[in-house]
Amino acid sequence: MLYSMKEIFESTQINGMVLKNRIVRSALWMKMANSDGLVAENLIKTYEALGNGGSGLVITGYATVLENDRPNNGMIGSYSDIFLEGLSRLSSAIQKGGAKAALQLAVGGSQSHISDRTGLDFIGPSAIENRVTRITPREMSHEDIKHVAKSFGNAAYRAKQAGFDAVQLHAAHGYLLSQFLTPYYNRRSDEYGGAIHNRARIIYEVYKEVRTRVGAEYPILVKINHDDFMDEGEGLTFDEALQVIEHLDSLGVDAFEVSGTNESSGKGIGPARKRISKLENQSYYKNATSIIADRVKAPVILMGGNRNLPLVQEILNSSNIEYFSISRPLLSEPDLPLKWKGNSSYMPRCISCNKCSETTPNSCFMNRR
Repeated sequence: MLYSMKEIFESTQINGMVLKNRIVRSALWMKMANSDGLVAENLIKTYEALGNGGSGLVITGYATVLENDRPNNGMIGSYSDIFLEGLSRLSSAIQKGGAKAALQLAVGGSQSHISDRTGLDFIGPSAIENRVTRITPREMSHEDIKHVAKSFGNAAYRAKQAGFDAVQLHAAHGYLLSQFLTPYYNRRSDEYGGAIHNRARIIYEVYKEVRTRVGAEYPILVKINHDDFMDEGEGLTFDEALQVIEHLDSLGVDAFEVSGTNESSGKGIGPARKRISKLENQSYYKNATSIIADRVKAPVILMGGNRNLPLVQEILNSSNIEYFSISRPLLSEPDLPLKWKGNSSYMPRCISCNKCSETTPNSCFMNRR
């Protein structure tokens, strides 16, 4: 197959959203929001640095769309107009440096690490205990499913009001939408369980509701696993993921960020892998993502271990992958894209040790004083 020659540092578009380059800051829970989900001052400063650092698109850490849902402490809320002022400040902080801003939207369900669970309502496709959190959720009724779809739509409209250039629907990593795709957690016998398009039905309905609320010309991205990496019969497989992505593509999703695994896999193969200093261990989802990119019209974003700019450029020109997302290296060096633009052989400081996730807020140990 012949591929057109492309450059990392060239302008492109996603449904009319003009990006100055192909580098995307992948969403990362920063643990910086206030306890009530309001945007805090240090979160503004963090995203301002990311916006100034040269990325084309900056995707925020997840914002919960339900008031009684809380996957983690220090995460943003998006379920009420009370958040509008802070979200507006957040989008502006990103955009003032020339980056575009996307708000990631999610529901955690039983994948919640909150110690104080007072007032929270843990919902799931089925009442199956979460392997990691040991929470047994309440099986969702059809009314619950409709409410979740409406809540995603309301939150997306709120993001648009707040000045965000796009939204990303989080359907990966074992959160609620991802759980519906995972047979281990989805034991339903109705139209939301069983065959893959039944298990994905809630995602289709969420997308349609969001599209109705934000309009045809507003970019909607989806983050989704290409594989759960669970034991046979328990998790989403690549073939199933491809079917879901192809159908979402036909519905009009504007871009896909392809990830993998969830906390319940038990394989120790997370989306943020360690020990990837060798070139052959980097950009580790490239093969699966390349296949997906060949099958859909919407642009596809490769995430996972993108550390070497020459390798990224090689992948760009040997596949239909259009964008490359990074997160941990930008936690260490928010201006990494600018450094790469000035010196394509520059090697990031990030060594993928994942110690950044052990602190509150997240911070690279190389930046600690």
